[in-house]
Amino acid sequence: MEKPSNNSQQIYGLRPVIEAIESGARIERVYLQSGFGSHDGGPKKGLGTDLVSRLREGGIPFQFVPAEKLDRLARGNHQGVVATLAAVAYRSALDLLPALAEEKACPLVVVLDHITDVRNMGAIARTAECTGVDALVVPDRGSAAINQDAIKTSSGALLRLPLCREANFKTVVNLAKQCGYQVVAATEKGAVHYRQVDFRRPTLLILGNEETGISSEMLKISDIRAKLPIVGEVASLNVSVAAGVFMYEALEQRGM
Repeated sequence: MEKPSNNSQQIYGLRPVIEAIESGARIERVYLQSGFGSHDGGPKKGLGTDLVSRLREGGIPFQFVPAEKLDRLARGNHQGVVATLAAVAYRSALDLLPALAEEKACPLVVVLDHITDVRNMGAIARTAECTGVDALVVPDRGSAAINQDAIKTSSGALLRLPLCREANFKTVVNLAKQCGYQVVAATEKGAVHYRQVDFRRPTLLILGNEETGISSEMLKISDIRAKLPIVGEVASLNVSVAAGVFMYEALEQRGM
């Protein structure tokens, strides 16, 4: 589960959070107290319902948490609502993928399937920026927070790379295929040697969670399952190391 960083900027209180949404503030996530809005009476209940509607309509990630967690996040009267401000500006993968396919001969977009370690997130972003990756796609929940810690680990790469946050990876993959991308899953379960992948084609490269790897659903809809050779007794590489090998292979093939 995503954890808020100690150095994240936060807004708390019902009206301040609604006003932040109305002003167009970049919001990473909103934490709501368990049972939020279910027992409040009068106008407060109306505002609570309004807030949840705004979150859903705006595609802003939110989750219900115990009151104790909100008490740790906010020092004042949070009224059951704490919003964490995003450290980066997100773009829409549904807009970016077609645009890249039109603008470039062989765009490379990397999908991070629930990477949970902030250091891995930063290291992958740093390598991606160095190797000319065109964009990173992360899930809207269940992933390491894109916060100041991640930005520092990435040496600022997360501020330079186009970054997309999406709720439905399946939709992203299906659109990529429609736009002519090949979908490559980097997995030790693969049958294709990584050097056999033709990165001179538009490519969506998927990297998986540190513990469980790429989800079975994503593996199922990928076009190619590519693996790195392992000759030692350890079954797999750290995801940021594996990412670097794939990205530099793509860089070499694309002649950049």
